[in-house]
This record gives sequence, structure tokens and C-alpha cells, in this order.
Amino acid sequence: MISNGIKLIYITNSRLPTEKAYGYQIVKMCEEFSELDVEVELLAPNKKNPINKDPFQFYDVKRNFKFKKISCPDFFVFEKFLGKLSFYLQSFSFFVKLFFYKFSDDAVIYSRNPEIIWQFSHRGYRTVYDAHVWPESKPGLLKFFLHRASKIICTSGGLENEFKKSGFKEILVAPNGVDLEKITLEKTGAELRRSFGLPLDKKIAMYAGHFYGWKGTDDLLLAARILKQRNDLIFVLLGGTEKDIENYKKRIAREKISNVLLGGHQPHELMLRYFRCADILLLPNSAQSKVSTTYTSPIKMFEYMASGRPIIASDLPSLREILNESNCLFFRPDDANDLAKKIKRLLDDPALAKKFSEQAFRDVQPYGWDKRAEKIIKFIES
Repeated sequence: MISNGIKLIYITNSRLPTEKAYGYQIVKMCEEFSELDVEVELLAPNKKNPINKDPFQFYDVKRNFKFKKISCPDFFVFEKFLGKLSFYLQSFSFFVKLFFYKFSDDAVIYSRNPEIIWQFSHRGYRTVYDAHVWPESKPGLLKFFLHRASKIICTSGGLENEFKKSGFKEILVAPNGVDLEKITLEKTGAELRRSFGLPLDKKIAMYAGHFYGWKGTDDLLLAARILKQRNDLIFVLLGGTEKDIENYKKRIAREKISNVLLGGHQPHELMLRYFRCADILLLPNSAQSKVSTTYTSPIKMFEYMASGRPIIASDLPSLREILNESNCLFFRPDDANDLAKKIKRLLDDPALAKKFSEQAFRDVQPYGWDKRAEKIIKFIES
């Protein structure tokens, strides 16, 4: 318990729960803030949601903070007709609805949405912006929204540099993290593979996450095709939207890539067990995006490190803030041939794989979500 009675109002213009990683990060931080004797209330719009569980169940977190859905028009139901306009209309309606909410004068407003920070900053509240990306197209608009923000939290040093160049001073770098208490190393890979229906007689190279271009998943399919003659290896890709999975299935069939298994979206608590089934965990971010090269702090990177399995990652500045030559094997970004070469090297050198996995497990210990929360609360109170 380190808080001196902070009341923190976390406001997000997001569908909660969501299958995307940011939803887990938001809810997990609320849980960890509450563990520090912070009075936390999470507010989100009441959007149409295909997930019928509440966030506490869906993300397997303690019910130690308040969660409130704000009723406002959900224009996303018209997305088919309105396209991107539906997003702007929904954001505006939520923004307007927030004007009718008043909190105690000592409350701290915390958000990943810059327009929300702008509103509450101008209403006299202390505000904290949790930054995860720097907009390349309209940085001036972000600076306008945040010019009265009390504090800025950045998930990477690369992101901090952008804010510093724009004149922001009250900045804390706090990378994402992992729930170390939920990482269990007891069950063997074979036991877990049986429970998930994964093959026992093959090496598994695994990826988890979305299939966006900057995530580098196309290179995984190319590497799988290069290594398809290796009968002892299968690629397991977890995550992706239904549309992405369908597109990948068609491509796999068209290109006859027989050594790829698409596992679909999995609950977060299962992902940590899936990682224990792998022989190699893959982080193939592309160098074609500034988000990927400079700003990202992938949650799965920390979870990979805590799983006790070796990692192969793109050699990018954003990932090198945490990873290095002693805890992972790097490959040239956007180079499927080099990725395939590094997979083969790690499979053929168990001692090297063991060295990387053991060092990664040691190196991830300072990156618990609890430590991130404590660091942020101390920064807010400073």
C-alpha cells in the first residue's frame, strides 16, 4: 500500500471487454492500482459487444475496483454504412456525455484518449495520459489535446523522445508487463499439449497476437513455407480476427503450406499456458512501421520472457529496450529467410535455446504489472 488516498478515474473510449490486448492492459492496470490502496473507477461506453462476460471474468482479475458503463449512442452498429464516420460520431457522443460527469476535486483523471485528457484538464482536474503511440500524421492535434496534461506515461523510450521533442516535461517511461504470479511452470509441455490438442511429436514455433501488417505475421507464413520440408516442425499462430483467420486459411490452402496451425483467439489466461507448449516463441514485428520500430511495448514479449521458452525476435529498437543478445535470438526484420534460418538454428541447438530462455526469465522479473502500477502512482504523487 503506497497511496495517500488517491482517487483515480480511468476513462476509456473502448469496448470492454475486448479481445484486443489494450483491453487487458487497461483492466489489469486498474486491478493493480487498486492493490496499492488507490480508489479506482473505470468508465467505458456501453457499446454493443459480442463478448457477454464482464471484464472481471473475461480478464480473470479481482473485483477490487468499480466498473461503470456510460450509456451513449453506439454508432458502430451503422459502421457498414458510415465507415470511419461511425467511429468519430461515437467518440464525439461519448465525449459530450462525459461533460455531465463530475468527480471530486481531488480525483485524478487517467486515460489513453487524448481528447478526454483535454476535456478534464480544462475542467480543472489533474490528468494523466497513458501514451502507447505517437501519431505520425497529426502530431499537432495530439499536442493541442495534451498541452495541459499533468503527467505523461510512455510505454517506451522511443515514445518518450517524441514527447520530449514536442516540449513535454513531466514524463515517465513505464513499459508494459506481465502478471508474474499467474505464470506457472509446473505442468510440462506434454501435459499442456494434450489438453490443447497440440501434437506431441513435433517442435512448435508459436506466435500470439493480431495479424496486422506491422506485426510481421506474413513473414511467419513465408518462413513456414521455407521450412515445410522439415517434418518435425509446426507453426502455431494464435489470435487474429475472424476475417484475418479466414484470409490466412485461404492463403495456406492456396500456397499448400501444410505446417501451419491457426488456433484462433484464446482467453488471456489460456495464452500463458499455450506458451509453455512451444519450443520457440516468435516476435516478428515489421520494420515498415514507426509503431513497430520505435513505440511498441508488446505485452506478449514480457509474457514470452516469463514462460521459460526461447524467443526469436525482430531486431528493432523498440524490442531492444527490453531484449538483447543474451535473452533472445534476433533476426533481420521483414526477412523470412533469415527468420527461417534462426528457427532452424535454435531447434538444432538446445543448449542455446535453454540459455536464452533462462536469461529471459531472469530479465523479466522487474516487469510485473504490480511494479508498473507502483511506479506510476509514485510519479503521480511526486
